Parts: sequence; structure tokens; C-alpha cells
Amino acid sequence: MLNTAPVTDAAGGGRTLRLAFISAVVSLAAVFVAVGSTIPLFNIYRAEDGFTNGGISMTVVAYSVATLATLLVLGRLSSHLGRRPTSIASLVLLLLGCVLLLRVHDVGILIAGRFLMGLGAGLASSSLTAYIVDAAPARPAWLTSVASSQTVMLGLAVGAVVSGALVQFGPWPRELTFLVVIGLLLLSVALIAVSPETVTGMPGARRSLRPRVYVPARVRSLLPVAAAVFLATWAAGAFYQAFVPALVEDQLHTSSPLIVGLVFAAYMGPSVLGAPLGGLFAPATAQRVGMIGFLTGMIGIVTAIATGTLELFIAATIVAGTSQGIAISAATRGLLHGNTLADRAPTFSVIYLLSYSGATIPALIAGQLSNTFSLPQIAIGYGALALVATLFTAIGAQNPRTEAIGHSRHTE
Repeated sequence: MLNTAPVTDAAGGGRTLRLAFISAVVSLAAVFVAVGSTIPLFNIYRAEDGFTNGGISMTVVAYSVATLATLLVLGRLSSHLGRRPTSIASLVLLLLGCVLLLRVHDVGILIAGRFLMGLGAGLASSSLTAYIVDAAPARPAWLTSVASSQTVMLGLAVGAVVSGALVQFGPWPRELTFLVVIGLLLLSVALIAVSPETVTGMPGARRSLRPRVYVPARVRSLLPVAAAVFLATWAAGAFYQAFVPALVEDQLHTSSPLIVGLVFAAYMGPSVLGAPLGGLFAPATAQRVGMIGFLTGMIGIVTAIATGTLELFIAATIVAGTSQGIAISAATRGLLHGNTLADRAPTFSVIYLLSYSGATIPALIAGQLSNTFSLPQIAIGYGALALVATLFTAIGAQNPRTEAIGHSRHTE
């Protein structure tokens, strides 16, 4: 029998839900500001502490593995314990990771800090995104999918740019970024603490810890194409985290931490702009358009790396980033179609499991190959992955069924 978690009848109605929506969006952005803030520091760690490209890529793998494990075990917990306590727990894990990263002089410390960040980001990816959807206003119709899918990208972009500026122009380049992020995370904890709960507690929290992956049966047919979209786009995001700092310095001939942050933001930031564009089309059409644009951008990125052209690299990055926003938000919109309250956290767990699998597996392979192949050659591999995903999406994309939705059973 399907358990449901009814919305709490909070005093103040729409006003209190608006507070919950704003708090959840700010907190999810803060989580990924923290994640993105480490990227401009990678070249400093390489130069001052001797970290290798393979070592840096392993920090991305550690982060992604921690996120995947958390999603598998804790992805449904917020439906049982409530959105607020699980969201606060995710923010505390990020705080611990930032405290650890205040003193990085060994790659093991960096890996451990990123691992803690992954635990927090994994818990936030299910609890805070479900919290956003619970509390989102009904209009405009695209706001729910955009806020739940693109706040992550916005947070990563802001974190990278602000961190790059602080590293390049501020005092204490290795510490100031994390001190600022710690303050932002503490503010987020306070916002969630004063926000209303949107679900009532349900029994079965312990059972929910058993790894189980499911989506509502009515959208199961959409999952293969959505997986292709999430895998390819998040793989590119992991490529930017692990290898673009070195590419910017070695291939594009600048060592500026701010430029590193801006280049990363040029991929993540336009995703937020592309998401509302996807709302102009049916989900299947938007996924096709988005992935074709994404492939075009990846071709430009590979070309720019081969020719050492920074201007082309940034322009192609913006194209890829905008296009991934169209595709990701459309895939998310399809999977959220007709979801009940109890469906949301499990659905977002599946979305992020696929996304972080896309980030983890190619990054792990690329990290091992970085000792044998050059970074331009590795970039070609990511371009090939984009090509396969685009072809699969163009052939297989479909819209969600629009028939009346009852209380359908979940399928594992």
C-alpha cells in the first residue's frame, strides 16, 4: 500500500509556504555554492601542494560516491522524518566539510572534505528539492521544475565565481572562501529552522534506509531518455570541476582563479536561463532541442581546447550550459508529472542518482586515463558521450501520459 505524507495545515497558509519555498531555494543554493567554491582553489593546490590532475579528479569521485551512497540510503528519509530535520542535517554535513577544508595541504584532506560535502549534498538533493516542490506556488507553471532542477546549477556558478574573486583579490586565499560559505550555511540553517514543515511524520523510517530505487509507474517509460540527459550533462559538469582548472592554465594560458571560476560559471549559470526556455515546449521537444544544443556546445569546446582559443571556449561553454538547462528541466518536468507528495523525494533521489552516476563514472575513468592521455584527448571522450546521449534522446524522447492520475502503485 502506498504511504502518503499529507501537507501540514500550517497557519498563515500561502504566506508560510512562501517562506518555506524561499528558505528551501536559498538553502539548496547555499549547498551548491559550498560545492562550487572549491573549484578555483584546485590550481593553488596543484601549484603549492603538488596535487596532480588524477588526484583532483579523485576528489570529484569521492564527492560523487558519497552523494550516491547518501541518495541510495537516505533518499526517502525526509518523507518519514520531515523535510526540515533532514534539510538541517544536510547543511550541518556541508558545514563540517567546509571546516575540514580550511586546512588543506594534503590531497587526503581535500578528498575527506569533499566526501563530507557529498554526504550533505546527497541528503539535500532529496530533502531540499522535495521541500521546494512541496512549497512552490502553482503559478507560473514552470517555476517548480526550474527551481528544483536549476538552483543546483545557479549555486555552483555563484560559488565558483565568488570563490575565484576571493582567492584572487581577498586576504587568506585558502581560507576566506570557506569562512564566507560557513556563514551562508549557518544562515540557511536558521531559515529552515523558522520555516513550516510540509509533511507529517510517517512510520517506516528505518525500513526506508534499505537501498531501494523506484519511480511512479506512470513515468517509468520516460526514465531511459531522462537518464541519458542527466548522465551526459552532469558528466560534463564533473569534467569542468576536475579538469577545466588545469585546462584553463595549461591549454588556454591563464592562471587567474577568477577566470577559472568564470569559465565554470559560464557552463553552470546559463543553465538557469535555459530552463524557462524549455517550458515553451513539450517535454520531449525540449529534451531534443536541449541535447542538440548541448552537443553543439561540446563540439565547440573540444575545438577550442584543440586550438587554444579562450573566446571560443567560453562561447561554446555558454551554449552547452544554456542547452543543458533546457534538457534537464524538461526531463525533470516529465518525471514530476502527476507526482503525489510521497512520490517527490524518491523521484528526486532517482534523478540525482542518475546525475551523480554521470558525474562519477566518467570522472573515475578519466582520472585513471589522465596519466596516459592528454587533457584535449580526454575532452574528446566527453564529446563522444554527448553525441551518444543526443542521438538516444532524439530517437526516444516522449511526453508524459496525460490521462487522469490515480494512486498508482510504485514499481521498483
